[in-house]
Amino acid sequence: MAGEFQIDVISDVVCPWCYIGQRRLAEALAQLPDDDDARRAPVRWHPFQLNPDLPAQGVSRKAYLENKFGGPDRAAQVYARVVAAGATAGIPFEFERIERQPNTRDAHRLIAWAQAQGDASALVERIFRAYFIEGRLIGDHGVLAAIAAEAGFDVAAAQAMLDSDEGAEAVTLMDNRARQIGVQGVPFFIFNQHIAVSGAQDPAVLLDAIAQARAA
Repeated sequence: MAGEFQIDVISDVVCPWCYIGQRRLAEALAQLPDDDDARRAPVRWHPFQLNPDLPAQGVSRKAYLENKFGGPDRAAQVYARVVAAGATAGIPFEFERIERQPNTRDAHRLIAWAQAQGDASALVERIFRAYFIEGRLIGDHGVLAAIAAEAGFDVAAAQAMLDSDEGAEAVTLMDNRARQIGVQGVPFFIFNQHIAVSGAQDPAVLLDAIAQARAA
């Protein structure tokens, strides 16, 4: 609606910095007064696939780490900074529990489906938690439908949507659109369609961006 503060977040559900960014955004918004229009604004989630070419069934996490980092030991070194940052956001990352690196198109379809019904933030949080802490296979339709139920959505309706092609083309188009407008990494925050912030910035940085967006 016209006049409402808008918050848009471009992210991927297998991006650990996106999980951290989501938590930091929530922390920033919690510092605003209860009646603040930005605090009350539902976050609108937009897809970005870090690995769009992965097969639908995903790939072995071990093979993925070998290809990307040269193996799990090097990956652990790289992820040490992520784990430390996650701890400051209350996220106990459990990377070793992840067995497969998923294609995230279906997860993004589920988020878009939920968002069409209202606020999808609780679902986004549940998907992040399922993957990064519980090591669940978020490329599997049954797992995604169960996660949707945990976030308060109808499990049968979620399963039916996932088993169709609903939203597949839209996810691809939105992903491509993000790249066309210059998004090269996620998370990417856009406040009131005026001020953009890239990366999992501290809450203070996000609050400053919100203030700038009000004045723009």
